[in-house]
Amino acid sequence: MFSLKSSGRRAARTAAVGVLAVAACSTLMASSAEAIVNGRDSTERYPFMAVIPESAPKHGVLDGNCGASLIDRQWVLTAAHCVTGDGLELEGTVRIGSEHRKSGGTVRGIDRTFVHPGYRNGENKTANKDDIALVRLDRPVAQQPVKIADRAGGPGTRTRLVGFGTTVDGEMKFAERLQELDTRLGARSECAPGYANSTRLCTISLKPGAMACSGDSGGPQLQKGRHDKWELVGVTSGPGARNVPCSGGPGLYTSAPAYADWIHRTMRHNGGH
Repeated sequence: MFSLKSSGRRAARTAAVGVLAVAACSTLMASSAEAIVNGRDSTERYPFMAVIPESAPKHGVLDGNCGASLIDRQWVLTAAHCVTGDGLELEGTVRIGSEHRKSGGTVRGIDRTFVHPGYRNGENKTANKDDIALVRLDRPVAQQPVKIADRAGGPGTRTRLVGFGTTVDGEMKFAERLQELDTRLGARSECAPGYANSTRLCTISLKPGAMACSGDSGGPQLQKGRHDKWELVGVTSGPGARNVPCSGGPGLYTSAPAYADWIHRTMRHNGGH
């Protein structure tokens, strides 16, 4: 029911360190409090936020990363294109619960990765089909996982993006401080025709000229659930329209609730809960 990939330590995979995730990364202007592209320094703790260090030397990316979300003490959820593809090299570790890209939090090794069997990396209407993957850590962590939302809210629902992605459109200047951006779920028609559907969420920034970008791929899109707590609703996947810069268009996010059955079945069959 799922595709088992080799250990991250042996990785030589994905095309350009989340470059396709331009649709949901926060491009932050690194030295400024206004960053993500035009997000801001994180205003609260996100203990479930994870970052996967990686590079793609053949594509000129030597110090990159993808985002991920801790959903179980020993599992993180990310985008499929973050762990499989041409030229990607994972360092074999995941950092969990830090506000900084290269320090703090808890570091664990990657035991195994599981890519959704339907994943296809494409363009236009086929862009990043079933773009979701699970990473099993070599040991559990103490940080509190984030709950997967029971369902995505309707158009207009307020959401938040979190990530360490590039701070400048079209460049690889990754944020060293965790960034956040307030957004909303859009109607399917607010993304290009055929892009958004029941498994891919169209997302619109509440701030002009701001959106997630390269390096934010795989990271969380959050919505408020019961008791005003953040819940995971989306996984940063890519742009919601063709030929637009990160900050200039909608983002496309894989719906975490839509894949809840696959997520829980995969963890249960492979040492999870």
